[in-house]
Amino acid sequence: MEKENFKKGEIIIYKTSKNEVSLDVRLEEETVWLNLNQLGILFDTDKSGISRHIKNIYKDGELDKKATVAIFATVQKEGERIIKRDVEFYNLDTILSIGYRVNSKQATQFRIWATKTLKNHLIKGYTVNEKRLLEAREKFQELQTAISFLQEKSGERKINDNALVALALLVAESDPKEKETMVKIVKNLLTE
Repeated sequence: MEKENFKKGEIIIYKTSKNEVSLDVRLEEETVWLNLNQLGILFDTDKSGISRHIKNIYKDGELDKKATVAIFATVQKEGERIIKRDVEFYNLDTILSIGYRVNSKQATQFRIWATKTLKNHLIKGYTVNEKRLLEAREKFQELQTAISFLQEKSGERKINDNALVALALLVAESDPKEKETMVKIVKNLLTE
């Protein structure tokens, strides 16, 4: 599957203690989504076993298929051809249900991780996503740097703090490909 399909919301959902498995997953509608192939990798089992568990989850009424399955268009290269297919993806509820049904070492590790994560969340009242926290810290530092730069450059001109913050946000939130252009525009605004 082409990685470009997952630009929105790429996150690492889970790693075994030996870093054997890590998955880039689709994050949409406040949940994560995996397809059959990814579920097989996550739990180290074949797709037919995963399909059987999914069928039983819906048959037993544990989950509602309409609420837990989405169809996403995916693109993959087969030989020299690029093929677009509609593929079923399963949300976090389904992933967890499967994880508690599959019998494999990796599924056991997943259950240990999921139970620990849930327990920590229930006890603390929150769960820390270290990757997102680090990204937020980097974004904050970038914003602080932009504000310092703008304050320095606006010394001769009377620009209020709100305008400086707005300009800093404009630079910090701009597309990385456009950031250099945005900085030049702001410099020009401050030196005119």
